[in-house]
Amino acid sequence: MRSFRTALKAAAIAAVAFTGTVALEAPALAKTVTVGGAPMYPSKNIVQNAVNSKDHTTLVAAVKAAGLVDTLSGPGPFTVFAPTNAAFAKLPAGTVETLLKPENKKMLVDILTYHVVPGRLTAADIMAAAKKTGGKAEYRTVEGKTLAFYVNGKSITVVDAKGDRAKVTIPNVMQSNGVIHVINTVLLPG
Repeated sequence: MRSFRTALKAAAIAAVAFTGTVALEAPALAKTVTVGGAPMYPSKNIVQNAVNSKDHTTLVAAVKAAGLVDTLSGPGPFTVFAPTNAAFAKLPAGTVETLLKPENKKMLVDILTYHVVPGRLTAADIMAAAKKTGGKAEYRTVEGKTLAFYVNGKSITVVDAKGDRAKVTIPNVMQSNGVIHVINTVLLPG
C-alpha cells in the first residue's frame, strides 16, 4: 500500500508539471449535489460520499475489493471519473464478478486507478484545457496511461485507450479530497 501511495504522490506532482496547474476550489464553497438519491457533501471525502449513492454500489464494491478505500479517503486531491452501476452493466456478462475475485486484484486496481487523475479538476478546468488545444485535452491517470477529453459546448466526453467513450453525466461533485465526475461507461486502460 505504501508504494501505491508513493505512486499517487508522484502522479500528482507529474500532473502539476504536465498541466501547469491543479485547481484548488475550496470544498466549503461548493454546493451539495445529489447523486444516486443521496446528497454528496463537499465536507466529506470521496469514499464517505460514494458509499451513499445507490448508483455506485458496484464501484464501491470494486474499490473495497481493490483495497483502495484508505487511499481514496486520504488527502488527495483526486479527480475520480465514477462509472454508474448501469455503466458496469454494459460490460460483458461475468466481467464484474471476475474482476472482484482476489486473484484479479491487480487488474481491478489498474482499471479503477485508470478512472483517477491526480489533482482537483473541475469541468471548467477540463474545458479550458481543451479550448487551448482545439477541443481536446489529455490527462495522465494514476494508473499511468492517458485519458482524452473532448468538449462540445458544455458536454464532456472521455475516451479511453481502447477508443470507448464515456459521457460526463454529472460534473463537479466536489469532495473534501477532490472531485467526482459521474460517467456512463467504464473506462479501460487497453
